[in-house]
Amino acid sequence: MSSVPVLAAPGAVEKKPVKFSNLLLGAGLNMFEVTTLGQPLEVMKTTMAANRTDGMMSSVSRIWGRGGVLGFYQGLIPWAWIEASTKGAVLLFVASEAEFYVKRAGGNNFVSGIGGGMAGGLAQAYATMGFCTCMKTVEITKHKAAMKGEKVPGTFSTFMDIYRKEGLAGINKGVNAVAVRQVTNWGSRFGLSRVAENGIRSVTNKSSDQKLSVPERILASALGGGLSAWNQPIEVVRVEMQSKKEDPNRPKKMTVGNTFRYVYGTSGIKGLYRGVAPRIGLGVWQTVCMVALGDVAKEMVEKATGEEVTAKH
Repeated sequence: MSSVPVLAAPGAVEKKPVKFSNLLLGAGLNMFEVTTLGQPLEVMKTTMAANRTDGMMSSVSRIWGRGGVLGFYQGLIPWAWIEASTKGAVLLFVASEAEFYVKRAGGNNFVSGIGGGMAGGLAQAYATMGFCTCMKTVEITKHKAAMKGEKVPGTFSTFMDIYRKEGLAGINKGVNAVAVRQVTNWGSRFGLSRVAENGIRSVTNKSSDQKLSVPERILASALGGGLSAWNQPIEVVRVEMQSKKEDPNRPKKMTVGNTFRYVYGTSGIKGLYRGVAPRIGLGVWQTVCMVALGDVAKEMVEKATGEEVTAKH
């Protein structure tokens, strides 16, 4: 007996399935982004946030001194790869569910999009990003024993050492700051990108149903990503909470609140925005990868899976 498809009632909110092809596209683009310019910009951003007296050039010198070109890729394997390959899956699943329920409750496309993005960012922070960002920061900021002629502990040795001493709390140190950053990131990036898109449509006399060109989409998303760096103080707090930099003046039990006060007390407003330039660069590079390379990657994924990719990029 053949099954008859159930048609949604007029005006009813349709729940979109999360396809494997969408997850593969997100993971692939994220992996490419972080393996190229993404991780070097992340290392620069983290180094400047942890060493707030350093300028851009002194941070570059510090990173180069840790290992030349490879110094810019500290924390890439496996932590940045784990984060890049899983965050798309977590984000898409949760964001899709949240967007559906917000729409069903009466929210419009704009509100449901922001709501879905914020919920996805929150889930992403607690599911994978907490321990990944923590371990990346540890790799970038830990004291190099090699300077004393001692053996440098490897990535997994460092991970197990933190786990033995501090348990899961140590591995996920700073996860609340990561969650605040992700929620504000996704909410503001989505909203600001939409405002930029409307501005571009107004200047180019395009209606709301006309597609923007690739350069226009890159510009809108880059503006959204760059302007969403207003929450850099949360990122600096996150780095400070996860940092292995030795400082006896830091609070013994660090929370988002007392870490914020510590950073402001020692470095002022300028310190709270340290590392914002490479973060803006990171946002622009992520946009270029997702938008400019999105169509190419979409075709490759559709050929590999035989499914039509429906995810926005």
